[in-house]
Amino acid sequence: MSLKNDIAAFLAKEFPQTKVTLEEVGPMSAIVRHKIGVEELRPGGAVSGPVMMAVADVALYVAILGEIGLEALTVTTNLSMNFLRKPSADADIIGECRLLKLGKRLAVGEVTIYSEGMIEPVAHAVGTYSIPPRVAEE
Repeated sequence: MSLKNDIAAFLAKEFPQTKVTLEEVGPMSAIVRHKIGVEELRPGGAVSGPVMMAVADVALYVAILGEIGLEALTVTTNLSMNFLRKPSADADIIGECRLLKLGKRLAVGEVTIYSEGMIEPVAHAVGTYSIPPRVAEE
């Protein structure tokens, strides 16, 4: 199996509730997608903030797993979100993550979120993840 397939299978097993799917995983990066339907919209027809936050969170998680391996206990310690413009209610949400720092215990990354087909981002997030100590470090 490929790294992408391994991570996708891991997400499906460990987080079956997520609707975020993996598009790409690369060096210090990941791209994810969330299909948008009526259940993702808030009143007024805008994609809800929690959907975009989930996209950012999963994109960061996937990029980190692509570097450290399938470590379920890697957890979000901070997620800051800037909502920039109204996303399309008729297009999937795409999250493009780039890790800025990957240390032994912390990882920091940013995610730019788009409505598929739009050039301008709809949101931007910065997040920090805590990486559990390896068995040899304990």
